[in-house]
Amino acid sequence: MRTEKEMFNLILNIAREDERIRAVYMNGSRTNSHAPKDIFQDYDIVYVVTETASFIQDEAWVHVFGHLLMMQEPDKNNRSVGAEMDFDRSYGYLMLFTDGNRIDLHIETLDSMLEQYSSDSLTIPLLDKDGCLPPIPDATDTDYHVKKPSEALFMSCCNNFWWCLQNVAKGIWRDELPYAKQMFEQVIRATLDEMVSWWIGSKHDFGVSAGKMGKYFKIYLPEEYWNMYKKTYAEASYEKMWSSVWVTCDLFRVLAHEVADHLGYIYPVQDDVNMSSYLKHVSQLPADARKIYES
Repeated sequence: MRTEKEMFNLILNIAREDERIRAVYMNGSRTNSHAPKDIFQDYDIVYVVTETASFIQDEAWVHVFGHLLMMQEPDKNNRSVGAEMDFDRSYGYLMLFTDGNRIDLHIETLDSMLEQYSSDSLTIPLLDKDGCLPPIPDATDTDYHVKKPSEALFMSCCNNFWWCLQNVAKGIWRDELPYAKQMFEQVIRATLDEMVSWWIGSKHDFGVSAGKMGKYFKIYLPEEYWNMYKKTYAEASYEKMWSSVWVTCDLFRVLAHEVADHLGYIYPVQDDVNMSSYLKHVSQLPADARKIYES
């Protein structure tokens, strides 16, 4: 596997030797001093170019970076299914090489760069032939810190969590596994993860990032809460799904209470009590039940 030094030398030497490439900058985890370093970190690279057409027309030019295992061209894919894409301004190549390295490379024109260069706080200039890259502060992950929720946002999260759990319960009772699973994983987990992030933020003065898709949860959650979080993932059996529902409710409840206490908000206890009782009731309904409640 090529080393980080070898990869940067390659990326920059290609840019130096190609007159179409006028500047290079990087964003992503490699610019973040707080991100754990490992062998799977990719290289998020942007080439600022005089024009994009010649790159796009020469489909083989990317092989200069190494032997490809697979490549994705998201802009091409998006256009192929009907999305409007402006290839004249920017284009992307996601490349995985046979040595395990990955480069997420974007080419963009000067105009495109000027519109968004300073929008990501995790940006580092690597090469500037013409002095075209605007001055920016040193890279920091502040844009990715957990944001303190307003009371309305907190209440909305709690409301959505408890309301949508009845859809999970309904799906389990109906033996609609895909529906129940997707309602849990796409809706309930989103609200749980939001609360986990707020809890982490509240413990660190909203000065840390929980990571994309919660990848740093394990780092910031105490062992007890992390073990509970792991148990929110269930197999396909409904018995285990119900077990995950119960632990999810327990974890959400304790985290939401602590977030509310920290921020001076009021946790909607009655929604919790009512829906917890409803979920227990539905979990015990026979498959041939004709009514949810007798009266």
